[in-house]
Amino acid sequence: MTGCALAALGMFGQSAGAAPKPNILLIITDQQQANDMSCTGNPWVKTPNLDRLAAGGIRFERAYAANPVCIPSRFSMFTGTMPSAIGMEDNADEKKVFVPTNILRQSMGTIFCAAGYHTVYAGKVHLPGQSGVCGNVAAYGFEEHLVPHDFEGRTPTVNACVNFIETNHTDKPFLLVASLINPHDICYLPLRDELKATKSSKKLPPLDLKNVDEAMKLPPGVSQEEFYSKLCPPLPENFKIPARELTAYMADQYDNYLGWARRNYNDNQWRMYRWVYARLTEHVDGQIGRILDALRNAGLDENTVVIFLSDHGDQDGAHHLATKGYLYEESTHVPFLVKWEGVIKPGQVDTNHLVSTGLDLIPTLCDFAGVPIPTALKGRSVRPLAEGLAVKDWRTYLVEENNSARLVRFGIWKYMVGNADTVTPAVVEKLSLYHPVYPVWESLVDLKTDPGEMNNLATDPVFQVQLQKGRRLLQEWYASHDLKLYPQYVVEKWY
Repeated sequence: MTGCALAALGMFGQSAGAAPKPNILLIITDQQQANDMSCTGNPWVKTPNLDRLAAGGIRFERAYAANPVCIPSRFSMFTGTMPSAIGMEDNADEKKVFVPTNILRQSMGTIFCAAGYHTVYAGKVHLPGQSGVCGNVAAYGFEEHLVPHDFEGRTPTVNACVNFIETNHTDKPFLLVASLINPHDICYLPLRDELKATKSSKKLPPLDLKNVDEAMKLPPGVSQEEFYSKLCPPLPENFKIPARELTAYMADQYDNYLGWARRNYNDNQWRMYRWVYARLTEHVDGQIGRILDALRNAGLDENTVVIFLSDHGDQDGAHHLATKGYLYEESTHVPFLVKWEGVIKPGQVDTNHLVSTGLDLIPTLCDFAGVPIPTALKGRSVRPLAEGLAVKDWRTYLVEENNSARLVRFGIWKYMVGNADTVTPAVVEKLSLYHPVYPVWESLVDLKTDPGEMNNLATDPVFQVQLQKGRRLLQEWYASHDLKLYPQYVVEKWY
């Protein structure tokens, strides 16, 4: 049964009041880290369209994904539920998990369909379904799937979104999800490099590498020497591998292009990676600009809430790491912009409040639309924050997950515990190239003095109080959210 069919059974009611509901435009990019916008002060990328969106509303500086890979993160965003609630740890779990009907009943499209919205989805899906069926947006309550054959959210998706905005003349307000692929194409650069370097017999799947090849081109008339001396981004400040990095959590355990890039990329290859990543971001910024222009040209700016975010970030060379999946800031810290002309004061930056893009997105959308928030959801709406209202008891700590670790951030601290079962003796031997002490299954980082996350303080006696607090808060979070914290993540011992 589809989400809208569930809604038709009366599982959600219409909100009271006669005020017209705003349209909602939700723009999602894939693999864009929080500072991958020029409005954050990044001099190596130009994102004029995201900049104008931020200038017209509010940017939440402390927004984090529930899980730093596509399918778990998107599941959380579209259901308001932590991925571990259904055993979703990684993209590889997409055909193993089953999404219960009670969770689909509280999914984004289902809620808004019941509230009288025309629910429309365009572009990349990556949502787990039932019985191993992935990508069924109808199960999440979306009545219309624009260009469903464009699985990767490329130009056909943008064209379809623009056409929908220009030609939508129904009396219903709309919820339009524009799910775009880039800068995700950066994944294909180290993948192709690894296959070439190892002379692998594997063949690349039919990927669209056109954007990567275009991004690798040097500007006209620029020599290699000038390119690397003046134009190409430098290595990140936290480029080195920490001496006490959490071993359960490293790329070295992967026998694929991720581990290969970490062990084999030279400095210029990492810098080229960063150059390409920035160009791919600029490419998708241009696509976002087309959608925003269509909204403005259709005269819908004043009655449309626009929210922009990404499913997760990218390491972009930090700690010798490519792509995503790690509980470092680069992978989990994501952009989150909200604009509603005439309602949200423009030009704001919220640097105080922890936001979970997985848990808080649906409550936020409901709040702006005047739709009741399902009581089962544990997230909170950021609308009061966006409107400058006083908010009591905002969360003081936040949990993130991946396939081999759990993390809680509180104050200036990040506490993480890894799953020792995910690291084999062979991997430990390989890790000995980098690390002098084993095993390291916990991490404690002071983000104020160490924003690059280079120093693991977990075994330092000076910080045992913070370590114990991290352990306790992690356990409290799962209990308060009615979730199971697996035994391998519960640590009681003292070093």
